[in-house]
Amino acid sequence: MKELLLIGIGPGHPDYLTVQAIEAMRRVDVFFFLEKAGEGKGELIRIRREILERFVPDGGYRIVTAQSPTRDASGPYRDGVEAWYRAKADLFAGLIEHELADGECGALLLWGDPSLYDGTLAILKGLLEEARVAFALEVIPGITSIQALTARHKIPLNRIGEGIQVTTARRLAATDPEQIANTVVMLDSNAAFRELAGTDLTIYWGAYLGTEDEMLVSGRLADLATDLAEQALRAKAEKGWLMDIYLLRREGPRE
Repeated sequence: MKELLLIGIGPGHPDYLTVQAIEAMRRVDVFFFLEKAGEGKGELIRIRREILERFVPDGGYRIVTAQSPTRDASGPYRDGVEAWYRAKADLFAGLIEHELADGECGALLLWGDPSLYDGTLAILKGLLEEARVAFALEVIPGITSIQALTARHKIPLNRIGEGIQVTTARRLAATDPEQIANTVVMLDSNAAFRELAGTDLTIYWGAYLGTEDEMLVSGRLADLATDLAEQALRAKAEKGWLMDIYLLRREGPRE
């Protein structure tokens, strides 16, 4: 039986890897690296290679690199994502069938945690349900960008008697600002927080967490929104990509 591991490697710093992740990597025969199109995206592959060099110094594995499909953003969002997932499913099926021998262990090194804001796990479970290719799947959890964000800002994610919402930049516009107590927004590459600049919210923002380019900003959103948006969009233009996350929090007396 072929085996495939989804290994969470944290949001960027090698020290975020867990002991379980390191031990799992040392079982792997084939690492699958997906290259993403766009300026600066090669850095994501470089960081993965550095992680392997540090934690699997004796080698004994091979790396198979493939071009990741791109999402067509010209039409409806959900249609584009579903077509993108189908293309990635075809890619994964081909890699498992042709690049992984029976009895071998393959792995994908995924940013953060495989179960948070990443479609790979859902795509692979779909392949198993459709019986397109046979393999045993194992998930190795990782430190999430949410954990890294709150740790770097030295704040707790939870507060007594309050809920926590995790959402996307696309859904933020549909969120009633008055209902925000503790809302985490994932990967807002276009600074959607500007739409809430007139509210009495505090923002704890971070980008490229755990890397040498890490950026951290916190304060009243009304005071920071314009400058922070310019800073984020400038960083995206300079690097060619932006991985950011932030917590919107309503401060002051609470019931």
